[in-house]
Amino acid sequence: MLPTSEHPRARAGRVVVIGGGIAGLAAAHRLATSGVRVTLLEGAARLGGKLLTGEIAGAPVDLGAESMLARRPEAVALARAVGLGDRLRAPATTTASVWTRDALRPMPQGHVMGVPGNPEALSGLLSAEGVARIGREHELPPAELGEDVAVGTFVADRLGREVVDRLVEPLLGGVYAGDAYRISLRAAVPALFDATRAAGGNLLDGVREVQRRAAERHETGPVFMGLDGGVGTLPAAVAAAVRAAGGEILTETPVLGLTRGTDGWRIRTAAAELTADGVVLATPAWSASVLLTDTAPAASAELARVEYASMALVTLAFRAADTAALPAGSGFLVPPVDGRTIKASTFSAHKWGWVADRAPGLFLLRTSVGRYGEEKQLDREDDELVAASLGDLAEATGLTARPVAADVTRWIDGLPQYPVGHLARVARIRDAVAALPGLRVCGAAYDGVGIPACVGSGQRAADEIIATGPLVRGTVREGRE
Repeated sequence: MLPTSEHPRARAGRVVVIGGGIAGLAAAHRLATSGVRVTLLEGAARLGGKLLTGEIAGAPVDLGAESMLARRPEAVALARAVGLGDRLRAPATTTASVWTRDALRPMPQGHVMGVPGNPEALSGLLSAEGVARIGREHELPPAELGEDVAVGTFVADRLGREVVDRLVEPLLGGVYAGDAYRISLRAAVPALFDATRAAGGNLLDGVREVQRRAAERHETGPVFMGLDGGVGTLPAAVAAAVRAAGGEILTETPVLGLTRGTDGWRIRTAAAELTADGVVLATPAWSASVLLTDTAPAASAELARVEYASMALVTLAFRAADTAALPAGSGFLVPPVDGRTIKASTFSAHKWGWVADRAPGLFLLRTSVGRYGEEKQLDREDDELVAASLGDLAEATGLTARPVAADVTRWIDGLPQYPVGHLARVARIRDAVAALPGLRVCGAAYDGVGIPACVGSGQRAADEIIATGPLVRGTVREGRE
């Protein structure tokens, strides 16, 4: 992808971006700042998708995604580009625990998505036999990974099921709300897949190679970043930048139809029919599937097969004086094998300095509930989810205080699942879509569910529209021939 300052300046063609989550907003921003007339259409009343801020007990808080991976640059760079650079914040603490076997145990260091390079790193978290089992991988014959393999299945075969159930599963569950025994290693942890295949199928050697490469890059600085006021403030800032660059953004405008005509694309809404030289589809897979039923039936069929997981976030505000029982650190993960309701808890007031600063006298934390296959959890009433969260918190930490306020945010079908074969499916979708001039897709269903991945996906779609569509004229750069 070309940075905006290096992008060939496009003529004032028109591109319609369908979907106002962070991927669609990133695509619109890239297009608008490259000289393209942009109209973004969002069916809901607000922008941002799963980036959402709110208030609890009068204090601002993220009610969706709360941090951005900083080692991948797209999201942090976009925040800076839209004027939020001075509000970027590193976590005040990254020390976390795993609540398993009836105790909070320190999150081990030196692993790649829960897969250790050194078995002793998991001592205390796993049983002695579980640690010993990891060290016996060298006795196994080399593994054949093929084109793809499930993370949990492969790791359990090489290192034992205990390392999957106690660490890999909760880590992956925190990212995808999925099942480690279904999630694709190639899609979810591509660096480990490639390194392990290069190491002849030896997983420990693959982990050590990933760690060696990371050390060679001499990466410094925080792994994650947040924003003072919440990551949920990013969409509004991007939208303001799009408008400042001449773009148009319409909310409460669901798209009812998408067709290809002799004069380009036609986008039908309840109020009007728009025409465009290009279209970026930045909607969830099921919505994109419906819109592409007639124009790209092969892509539509593949998109319809993308599964999603639902989850809920329970945000709680306590009097700070009542939370002495809470341990230090940013929170804890919970393996599903332990049979608890919550799958994680984030101590927001510990993790983010701005949360503590803006809520004096209060302690804010949140729990998450729901994984792939646990839809029944989301059928429970809000007060039931709050009560279950408080019960698990009390058992894990000793916290018995009652909150002064509680909020439950449900993300129904919020996280696309990346099972074995996901990348091959994405390639088929993109091949089918690319056969239609001026059409691209982007979002969490394709290249990763994290904020930087979604931003990068949107920017890639915009760049490809400009490079391959009828929008580029000459080599105008930064307004100069």
